[in-house]
Amino acid sequence: MNKYTQAHFAQSALITIDTQNDFTLEAAPFRIPGTAEVVPQMVQMLDKYRSKGLTIIHVIRLYLQDGSNVDLCRRQLVEQGAQIVAAETTGAELVQDLKPDSSVKLDTDELMAGNFQQAGKNEFVMYKPRWGAFYKTGLESFLKQRGIDTLVFTGCNFPNCPRASIYQASERDFRIVLVKDAVSQLYPAAEEEMKNIGVNLLSASAVNEHVSLIK
Repeated sequence: MNKYTQAHFAQSALITIDTQNDFTLEAAPFRIPGTAEVVPQMVQMLDKYRSKGLTIIHVIRLYLQDGSNVDLCRRQLVEQGAQIVAAETTGAELVQDLKPDSSVKLDTDELMAGNFQQAGKNEFVMYKPRWGAFYKTGLESFLKQRGIDTLVFTGCNFPNCPRASIYQASERDFRIVLVKDAVSQLYPAAEEEMKNIGVNLLSASAVNEHVSLIK
């Protein structure tokens, strides 16, 4: 056990990444395969974190229809009329099962101003303008102000936003857990890559067991 990378669950935050309707629902035109299938494990962990009063952060994308804040690889598509997590649309909303309350709706203005929208007790939503959750956001200071040193990652499409966010977290000396059965598009070579930078690979049930032990 490495004393510098071992997870501190009592000082952890559960991070969900891009688990929004447009990327998750079966009929969504930009569905990422495997994302809907990991939602049940995510819900189990969200319930456990809520029961312990631990921090939860839902990290999301919002695309403006003029394409001005869209990644270059998707910008032309959006400029030509594609609606992908478009601000103020149902497709941009968090998957319903992840919400602490069904009435929670994204506040686009607050989020795109760089603020953390409170969604529940010790539960927040934040907007990221690119793949990584730390890029041009206040996430690092938000976490450190709360004494959080461990991040537990779940969500949509490992090769893109989860992977970028994990590397950014590692560069900032956070302890990291990647929940293998609660992130879509994870593959064996990526698991080895994550182990090589000190990421703890755990199942959702193992995380829940650790969290259950917190007094």
